[in-house]
Amino acid sequence: MQKVLTRKYSDIECIVGVATGALPMGAIVAQAQRLPFAYVRPKAKDHGLENLVEGRISKGERVVVIEDLVSTGGSSLKAVEALRNAGAEVLGMVSIFTYAFPQAERAMREANVDFEALASYPQLLSLLKSKGKLSTEEEARLSEWREHPETWGR
Repeated sequence: MQKVLTRKYSDIECIVGVATGALPMGAIVAQAQRLPFAYVRPKAKDHGLENLVEGRISKGERVVVIEDLVSTGGSSLKAVEALRNAGAEVLGMVSIFTYAFPQAERAMREANVDFEALASYPQLLSLLKSKGKLSTEEEARLSEWREHPETWGR
């Protein structure tokens, strides 16, 4: 993940994790990069300061969002929206894994979010196939699921 950040984003000022799965990885990356860390909750707290974004984010601060998993992109893009509403400049998002659903890729483009995943579902299928752990038929069936998960198997 650090290699991706160094290659793509030379001017990061803060690492932001998306609660809760990405918090450990985001904190580790922030420490390794010697950068501040913040995180975005799925919804604002209903008590105290009622924060959605936890941590200090200054107006115009350049941040990169860390995610554990991107499926449809919905929760990830809600985090981006919260950061933008807080005044941050979101440089991009890096996740550990993505299913690479077409609707997620489209949503990232439409929201103008540069996105990269360390690993993807298509890569996983390819690896399993190359190691003889997946037949051509199984690969086709699993690939079909990724293209149309909402109607698969019906």
